[in-house]
Amino acid sequence: MPLIIGVTGSIATGKSSACALMAAQGAKHLDADRLVHRLYDPGKPAFDRIVGIFGEEIVGADGYIDRKILGSKVFGKPEEMNRLTTAIGNIAEAVKGVVDEWNMTLGENDVAVLEAVNLIEAGYGQWCQSVWLFACDEDTARRRLMQRNGFTMEEADQRLASQRAWQDREPASDRVFHNDGDLDEFTDQVAAAYAETVRLARDGRLPVSGYYDWWEQRAAQSNS
Repeated sequence: MPLIIGVTGSIATGKSSACALMAAQGAKHLDADRLVHRLYDPGKPAFDRIVGIFGEEIVGADGYIDRKILGSKVFGKPEEMNRLTTAIGNIAEAVKGVVDEWNMTLGENDVAVLEAVNLIEAGYGQWCQSVWLFACDEDTARRRLMQRNGFTMEEADQRLASQRAWQDREPASDRVFHNDGDLDEFTDQVAAAYAETVRLARDGRLPVSGYYDWWEQRAAQSNS
């Protein structure tokens, strides 16, 4: 079985850049968001469910759901986001299918990276040997969204309003990366952490992820 590193964090924190760096080192990479997008491609049951809820105006000229338009209808609106999540279907099952394939086909010296915004809350951390959290301050994230995505300040703030504070996720994480400064420094930090984690895993000395205790405590609280 491979080493699976779980990567999470709010929007514009650099988690995708970190995953790209690890993929360049040979790691398999799953972006759960991209997997979810494929679940509501035209012709999939979720496509019709989502269009039925949010209207034909979310369908772009190419026949696909325009995620920017859809996002404007759900980000910062918990009830609408819940309706969208329900309409998409069993996301966890789709993600677990990829993880199961990794475990069956990859060797003990291989590495896979599972990237998901809600990796901690959804329970995906159970399938990982190490959980990494990426964070930045809100002003940095806003600036990145406006520059990278061409969002207005209002659009950027709408996305940020739907995000969780990194402090809420820290107790379930094994490493926390703060990405507010120099890109080279950030890249070096991630590369060093990746090399150390791989080395410890291959030597059989990687500490058990703290996520497991966090998840068990959450389950106990839910059942009490």
